[in-house]
Amino acid sequence: MATLLYVKGSIFGDHGQSSQLADKLIANWKAKNPGGDVVVRDLSVDVPPYLDAERVTALFTAADQQSDEQKAVTAYSDNLINEIRSADAIVLGMPMYNFTIPAQLKSYLDHLCRAGVTFKYTENGAVGLLENKPVYVVTARGGHYKGTEMDTQTPFIKTILGFIGLTDVTMIHAEGLNMGDEAKAAALSAAGKELETLF
Repeated sequence: MATLLYVKGSIFGDHGQSSQLADKLIANWKAKNPGGDVVVRDLSVDVPPYLDAERVTALFTAADQQSDEQKAVTAYSDNLINEIRSADAIVLGMPMYNFTIPAQLKSYLDHLCRAGVTFKYTENGAVGLLENKPVYVVTARGGHYKGTEMDTQTPFIKTILGFIGLTDVTMIHAEGLNMGDEAKAAALSAAGKELETLF
């Protein structure tokens, strides 16, 4: 049975524009994968802790030397990583907040980047250790930034996902959502049509 992991990045949960577009993508995926399982991780509900010195120390401490608190930190990260490993495809809802990704999404990604677990360094540079699989990133933006220097999201998300081995990344942008009702309707319609072509 196919499994789709949906990581919901909007602080508004189901009400976010990226979430509503992602729901359409997931509906299309379900139509092509009857009986498939969708695992949802809503970062507005289960907010990943920010990395601090204690959490980083825990993740770098050998398992047989960890305290109970450090084991809990590692187990949390392991669970997020195992969700990625178990999925056949991933949908990531990613609104733009102040020209970057949501803070809780950054914290989520920080818990995925583990030396010796999801990547390793070699004489030729870093190598991702996760099995590659399709990742569909649905963005929602108030203005038009695609292809400009102000689009900091696209290079960042492709870099960090590629760093851990996920290089099959498709970006779907809905832009101009705060530029009037007509522009918003046109942007959502265009993004919706693009989503329909993915499966």
